[in-house]
Amino acid sequence: MNIIKSLLYFSLTGLCEIGGGYLVWLWLREGKSLKYALAGWLLLILYGIVPTFQPASFGRVYTAYGGAFVVFSLLWGWKIDRVMPDIYDCLGAMIILLGAGVIMFAPRN
Repeated sequence: MNIIKSLLYFSLTGLCEIGGGYLVWLWLREGKSLKYALAGWLLLILYGIVPTFQPASFGRVYTAYGGAFVVFSLLWGWKIDRVMPDIYDCLGAMIILLGAGVIMFAPRN
């Protein structure tokens, strides 16, 4: 159950960080209204809060989240920006996720 809860927190964290960053990007780079920036900043604040619910230590959580961030970024780019990941993106993401999984979920005494 802890692994499922942890994966849900990683997913929520990813949506907050990437979604928030994307909204600020749209405001600054594409001239969207200040409402985009405000919504983005709110999501980025939540991005700072959500990981605190993870059961592991700060260093492990943020290291493992780095792996999740890579995958979420590729998925966001594919679904939102319409840039399909290539084989090297997918291979790299799998390698990174493997390492992140070891860091976060390896059995420890």
